[in-house]
Amino acid sequence: MKTLNIVLVEDEPVTARNLAHVLQSIDKNTHIVSILSSVYDTVDWLSRHEDDYDLIFMDIRLTDGLSFDVFKKVKVLKPVIFVTAYHDFTMDAFKNNGIDYILKPFDEQEVTRALDKFKTLIRPGTPEIDANLSQLIERLQIDMKPYKKSFLVHYRAKLLPIETAKIAWFYTANEIVYGQMLDGDQYIFDFTMEQLEKQIDPQLFFRANRQFIINRLSIIEVDFYFNGRLSLKINPAPSERVLISKARVPDFKAWMNY
Repeated sequence: MKTLNIVLVEDEPVTARNLAHVLQSIDKNTHIVSILSSVYDTVDWLSRHEDDYDLIFMDIRLTDGLSFDVFKKVKVLKPVIFVTAYHDFTMDAFKNNGIDYILKPFDEQEVTRALDKFKTLIRPGTPEIDANLSQLIERLQIDMKPYKKSFLVHYRAKLLPIETAKIAWFYTANEIVYGQMLDGDQYIFDFTMEQLEKQIDPQLFFRANRQFIINRLSIIEVDFYFNGRLSLKINPAPSERVLISKARVPDFKAWMNY
């Protein structure tokens, strides 16, 4: 059977190793040709190895920018499967086109599905593949905005810049959203919880339930609770218990293990 030569573009070494392991466990004929960690390295490698690979697994957010910049600098003739923690309605476009995506944290079933789709594609490099790739990249660039690194919040007669990574948790009550800082301060945010979810890094924040979005840095301990739920011990401690529903437990564990 023909060897499947794959390039991994991923800036997190542990994720790259895990993906390589999963791919090779799925198909013994898989060969990881190269693991690249930046836009610069990817452009350099692809410009010198046009015919040395069959497929690319590519993270969207890299150390030096979005991977879409790669396509501005070098022609990519082979199919791409994007790997991302960002989930938006736009990503559904992949389901009906010549490339696909998998969500972090990924599992073997997701990777298998993406590989199966690749194997049913028309011959790489055809106008159909090129057109689909160009259209999807253009659409994703519109919606793939950087996660917010800071917020401006009203506090008394001032506007204060608040660093997103230092927010321990968001909490909503009576249609007001509060942000609790790791250092103990608390502010009101002019966003809904749903709006916040789209603006903050899902690798750092998790929607625990309807009332709480939590920062992984605030979690001290996770306890088993009634009916298959989990109870979180968080610092600073909120005034009520933070519970993960039974249905959300698998997603929470995958997020914590990422």
